[in-house]
Amino acid sequence: MPPKKQTSSKNVAVEQKLRRLLESDSYLAPYENTIRRRLSKIAATETRLSGGKMTLADFASGHEYFGLHFQDNEWVFREWAPNADRIFLIGDMTGWQEKEEFALTRVNGKDVWEIRLDADSLKHRDLYRLRVHWPGGRGDRIPAYARRVVQDPTTLIFNAQVWFPDIPYRWRCIDFHPRAEAPLIYEAHIGMAQEEEKIGSFQQFTAGVLPRIVESGYNTIQLMAVQEHPYYGSFGYQVSNFFAASSRFGTPEDLKALIDEAHAAGLAVFMDIIHSHAVSNETEGLSRFDGTLYQYFHDGPRGLHELWDSRCFDYGKHQVLHFLLSNCRFWLDEYRFDGFRFDGITSMLYLHHGMNKAFRSYDDYFEDSVDEEALAYLALAGKLIHAVRPDARTIAEDVSGMPGLAAPLETGGYGFDYRFAMGVPDNWIKLIKEVADEDWPISQLWHELTNRRAEEKTISYAESHDQALVGDKSIIFRLIDADMYEHMQVNDENIRVDRGMALHKMIRLITLATAGAAYLNFMGNEFCHPEWIDFPREGNNWSYKYARRQWHLADDPNLKYKFSARFDRDMITLAKKFRLLDTPGPHLIYEHDDNKIIIFERAGLLLAFNFHPNQSYSDYRFEASPGRYKIILNSDAAQYGGHSRLQPKQEHRTLFEIVANHKRHLLSLYLPARTAQVLQRID
Repeated sequence: MPPKKQTSSKNVAVEQKLRRLLESDSYLAPYENTIRRRLSKIAATETRLSGGKMTLADFASGHEYFGLHFQDNEWVFREWAPNADRIFLIGDMTGWQEKEEFALTRVNGKDVWEIRLDADSLKHRDLYRLRVHWPGGRGDRIPAYARRVVQDPTTLIFNAQVWFPDIPYRWRCIDFHPRAEAPLIYEAHIGMAQEEEKIGSFQQFTAGVLPRIVESGYNTIQLMAVQEHPYYGSFGYQVSNFFAASSRFGTPEDLKALIDEAHAAGLAVFMDIIHSHAVSNETEGLSRFDGTLYQYFHDGPRGLHELWDSRCFDYGKHQVLHFLLSNCRFWLDEYRFDGFRFDGITSMLYLHHGMNKAFRSYDDYFEDSVDEEALAYLALAGKLIHAVRPDARTIAEDVSGMPGLAAPLETGGYGFDYRFAMGVPDNWIKLIKEVADEDWPISQLWHELTNRRAEEKTISYAESHDQALVGDKSIIFRLIDADMYEHMQVNDENIRVDRGMALHKMIRLITLATAGAAYLNFMGNEFCHPEWIDFPREGNNWSYKYARRQWHLADDPNLKYKFSARFDRDMITLAKKFRLLDTPGPHLIYEHDDNKIIIFERAGLLLAFNFHPNQSYSDYRFEASPGRYKIILNSDAAQYGGHSRLQPKQEHRTLFEIVANHKRHLLSLYLPARTAQVLQRID
């Protein structure tokens, strides 16, 4: 008889994960074999990368080997370029000419090139790049692992820069750990965070914007456009140099000081990390780095993202995974970021990039169009990040709704801590744009706000930067439109402004209160910033007019923007005080489509919303837990620009009645039109 086949521990682990996943969602059962294959691929990829001899964290240390380093009183530079014939280091130290003493040599005759130089060969702030020769051609390239890249203000040419200050940055907040509470995220872009029509800096953000974020109550900052990108107007999503913090905002020390200051104030700092694609630029970026189109990317059409005009990584290649995983660890080690928002995951997950694709059934997630190598990379990236920093958090930006993306690895998921609830802002825009106020479908609204997979944590938001970009409009601008320019004075009565500000408060509060596990706001939206975002480009004569934030509007006592800012601050404070998003829920108590009423409970609080445009209810009764209730937040309060139709801190007591042998406790509330109120049960 043949020997009995042994079941490996890895196979056992895969089967255990698969079983847990199917227990959490029985609708996945028809796809059992596909899920098993994907889970096995994750395990096999990790084994292949580590060789069974090192941890994933050890593997992800390419940034300590490649690039420029000063070690043992000499400079060491290494680059991976398998198709190269010759490589020269050129720059200030060579007069930008090829010199034999600055020629790299192959390491052990393989694909890695190296040069060692005396300590005095390079100095701080020297500019340099590579001149790479390959069969049939040559080209100048910025090193793939360059940690500092700068642009000449006159020629606009980018070069790597030696960054070796005499005194390294000394961290003040040595042992910062994010608080164990739901993230309340303030999404920000450094360059457009100032009032002046120019590019803002890390220093300006630290001095002027960070205190505003602290005062507003948010506990997490999410920074956009950190990785170097040649075109400012790309919003940071066309990355050229993955290990370099964008020099247009300042120095590495400036960014470290910003993060240090945020940590000292108790704020975690997340970073938008772009691993879904790379800029097509060849001199500045990775495209055709060694003369081939397929070094870092797929060859042929699969390597090109036509709509974004960018390059698509080959996530099945060992060296590419080494590069990307090392990039994750680099930002944790070097800059002490506390987590990442992985951008454009839908584009990574599917060969069609999610373009013109409606995801209508589970079949769409288990077709051949799924890039399972990208899926394995994302799972390993999350595992690595949590191995290096157990308290770090990862966020997936995926519009497709791929099941298991934010479920733990041990339960058969792909290990992200959170995923964006991207249908929520889309639904708000649809309602405001297409449906009259009196026709808002309340039950459908509740469904959209709470429709999420129970095993996955989600981040809700009414709007992010996406909804404010030129070509679209923010919620507040859709609600008020041009009247924002003429009728925002405190004593100016305007029906459209009144409607817009009332609904904007309600929209933000119900989005926060129904969020799965976290909430996000884009900078300026907390005070109804009136302008859209439009970066300098040829079409607007390279203007910075709309690539800034007008903070003075919130500070001006004569304008209504202050009311919105106050409400947002108190809303966030309430969420933190009662740990609103750290509790299960929400639990719907009552809804009525015709009356436009939604009432629900969460964290021991009762929240009542009347979305009706003109109908107020003086004695609205509904079943509630018995006891006394006190209003602790009222969107109609005078300090929030409301009409003061509710008495501050008013208390209500439930009524008891028996109807047809049914015992019930009723709460009776005054629900003015277009208002929201939060009540605390006090006995």
